[in-house]
Order: sequence, then C-alpha cells, then structure tokens
Amino acid sequence: MSKTKQGFIFALLCLVALLLMFASCMIGSSAMSFETALQALVSPLGIRLPFASNVGENETYIVLSLRLPRVLFAAVAGAGLAICGVAFQSIFRNPLSDPYVLGVSSGASLGAAVAIVLGAESMILGVGVSSFVFAILTVLIIIRISSYGNRIHTSTLLLAGISINFLISSVISLLMVLNREQMEKITFWTMGSLSYINYNDLLFVFTAVLIGILVVVFHARDLNALLIDNQTAQSLGVNVEKTKRVLLLVCTFMVSSIVSRSGVIGFIGLVVPHMVRTIVGADNRRLIPFSIVGGIIFMTIGDILSKVIIPPSEIPPGSITALIGAPFFIYLLFNSKKRLNQ
Repeated sequence: MSKTKQGFIFALLCLVALLLMFASCMIGSSAMSFETALQALVSPLGIRLPFASNVGENETYIVLSLRLPRVLFAAVAGAGLAICGVAFQSIFRNPLSDPYVLGVSSGASLGAAVAIVLGAESMILGVGVSSFVFAILTVLIIIRISSYGNRIHTSTLLLAGISINFLISSVISLLMVLNREQMEKITFWTMGSLSYINYNDLLFVFTAVLIGILVVVFHARDLNALLIDNQTAQSLGVNVEKTKRVLLLVCTFMVSSIVSRSGVIGFIGLVVPHMVRTIVGADNRRLIPFSIVGGIIFMTIGDILSKVIIPPSEIPPGSITALIGAPFFIYLLFNSKKRLNQ
C-alpha cells in the first residue's frame, strides 16, 4: 500500500474517531441533540451558535463536567492499551500477547483492591502506586514461570498468564468476602467502569499514557528487530534485555495507571493491533500511530454501546470489550493450531 493511501486511511480513521467521540458526548441517561452538544462544547470559547440559542447551564454542565472527561478518558485508555498490545506482541514475538491475557491488568486490579481494603484510596496516588507494584510483580512472576534459560516460551507464557488471571480473580473474590463493606468498590475495579471519571483522573492517565507512547515510539525500530529474534536484534545494535525491561516497565506503568482509575478493560491490546496489521502490515513505525487511533475508536465504540444497550442503566465497558475480544482470542488460537498442523 502506498504512503499516500495510508495517509488517507489514517486521516479517515482520525475523523471517525472524532465523530464517535462527539457522538458519545450526546449519549447518556438524557440524550442530547447535535446542536445542544455542539453548543455546550464550544461554550468555554465564548461562542454562541445561532441554531442552539436555548442551551442552558444544565446541559453545558452535563456535557463539559460529566460526559467530556469520560469521553476523553476512554480515548486515552484505548490508545494506551492498544500500544501496550503492540509492544507486548513484539517483545514476546507472540500475536496472542496482551496486557489482559498476560494478567497485567488483573495484577493492577488486585493492587487497587488491596489499596481499597487498606484504606489507601484516600491517599495521593495510593491506588495508582499499589496497582503499579502489583502489576510489575505479576509481570515478573509470569516471565519467571515461562522462562527457560534466556528464552521465554510463548506457549508457557500464555498458560502462565491465564493461570495467574485465575489466581488473582480468586484472591480478589476472597478480599470481597472478607471485606463486604468494600465489595462495591472492588467490584467496580474488577468489571471496569467509566461512570465516575473526572478531569483529575484524565490528567493522571493522559500523562502516563503520553510518556508511555513516546517511549514506545522511540523504540519502534528496536521492536521491529525483536520481532525477528534476539540474536538478530543484538547484531543490529539493540540492547535486547535493556530494551525489553524498559518497555515492559513503561507498558506496565500505562496499564496500571488506566486500571487504577477505570478498572479492568480487556482485549483492546489484542484486537486492535491485529486489525491494524491488515491495513499497514507489521512495521511498528506505521503500526503504532494506526493502533493509537484504532484503540480510540474501539474503546469509544465500547463506551457508547455500554450506554445504549439497556438505558438508562449502563453495562461496564470492560464487558463489551470482552464480548468482542474473547471470541477473537479463540479465533486466533484456532488459527495458531491450524498453522502448527500444517
């Protein structure tokens, strides 16, 4: 595919992402018209649209204070989780790698649950730090289990991730049983929700994701080399172990930051990179920017569906992404099995 055509597709995807984000601002427990939502969004600029003169302070407050931070958070979270999927799949040379499948998201969720039980949620960054520490520990345990010598066995990696997921789910369930007064808050993290997102949450996660994306973009060529094998990457001047450690640390930081505010939202890092590869190929220099936009679109669609399926109630966005991602994961497993039999 030519660069011109790729540029056109990228611009089109960006436009789709913006339109979906605007649509999400219109959708909620009380639906808003296009004119009302647009007027509310431009009101901080002092602009009054002639076709939306009846928009009051209540509508403006709903859009700017309640819906906009949620919409922007969903976009940032989708971009961050998609980029983590790109990095994990290159580091482990495994198309099935994903922060959720490997248990990183669950580890961060356990950290949030522990912080809630210990009363650390009222502390500055209390939940965030706890989520990060537990997510890092989860990554280290999974790598240790799946490593033999200097190699990480991909099949063992997946089994280790799935096993750790089950173990963490059991521990979280036990914490909820022993701390019934905190059960609702812990359930919030295990299911994933964007209902209570505010601008402070958005700023914290945006900073973490921006730092993470910049680091991953800087290592895009190194990730391409790692896709071949470690020896080839080393011969091309890549410090393999240092690069892996840095990227794993940064991606874990991104995932734990998102989970500490929204709870577990799975499979975005699995689905989006695979869909994007069908358009731009496996070169991470192109895959990364397309995956950022793809993650925004995927997560925004999930958020919209969570609000419209059973109004006025909401389905956790994590359930929507899992309903799409789990069958996709099974499909990839089936394809992997067929290739092994050929």
